[in-house]
Amino acid sequence: MTGGFDTVVAGERVLLYPERGLLIPRLRTAVVADLHWGKAATFRAAHVPVPGGTTAADLARLTTFIARTDAIRLVVLGDLFHARAGRQPDVLDALQRWRDAHNALEIVLVRGNHDVHAGDPPPSLGIECVNGPWTLGPFLCEHKPAAQSGAYVLAGHLHPGVTIGGKARQRERLRCFVFGASVGILPAFASFTGGGAYDRAEGDRLFAIVDDEIIQVR
Repeated sequence: MTGGFDTVVAGERVLLYPERGLLIPRLRTAVVADLHWGKAATFRAAHVPVPGGTTAADLARLTTFIARTDAIRLVVLGDLFHARAGRQPDVLDALQRWRDAHNALEIVLVRGNHDVHAGDPPPSLGIECVNGPWTLGPFLCEHKPAAQSGAYVLAGHLHPGVTIGGKARQRERLRCFVFGASVGILPAFASFTGGGAYDRAEGDRLFAIVDDEIIQVR
């Protein structure tokens, strides 16, 4: 386990990583959201010209993340695949090669709205698929962020970002982690996603991803 921004959420120590995921060290469990595998392939299947290589880049980043965290389990907070049309042979082959190289890693998918239409992943990928809320230590894992009585929710779906301003009026939108009073929202893991709609509430703690660092936004 190397690096990571150390913080506490719902009384549990967690580490935040610039690879766009977090680690719960006590459980040796890594958590990510919104991988959207096959999104670029979905666009190309609809004859929309988009760059290739996003699946390979995301899998390489996922490999780095798993290696840094030394996790034995990976939990995906929904939207593993983007759409059924994205399950192209080259995408599935790349995913199978990655899975074969990480065959000891337990993977759990908490189904999201895109998973409903894309379908569960092929059985050969060895991914357990569950509906939320799914309990993970002190957390309830969901795809869409919504408060639950008596529990702290970890979710994705919104692809949160925060705008940072510089001295020369430059402004940049950065992916971020959001931890509110009862709900935490992870950034989208996928490269081929835009920032979603998120309105900061009083008391929210935001942690932005700046290159290879995590910074807390005051």
